[in-house]
Amino acid sequence: MSKSPLSQLASLGEEVINRAAHNPRTARIVETGMQLKDRVDDLAKRVRGLEAMERRIDELEQRVESLEKKRSRAKPAD
Repeated sequence: MSKSPLSQLASLGEEVINRAAHNPRTARIVETGMQLKDRVDDLAKRVRGLEAMERRIDELEQRVESLEKKRSRAKPAD
């Protein structure tokens, strides 16, 4: 009995994946890719932390500005 083209393709794909899994170069490429993913995830977490800090700084700057306005209004002109 002959294999269908689809089953032949699936078999070939499995063989390619099996060979790639045992290739040291492929293993290094996959490892490098995983390290890159971890680094990008870490960087994204840090950026989210910076965004929260920037919002807090903006709020504080607004508070300082409003306090300075109130202080300048309370001072008598010389």
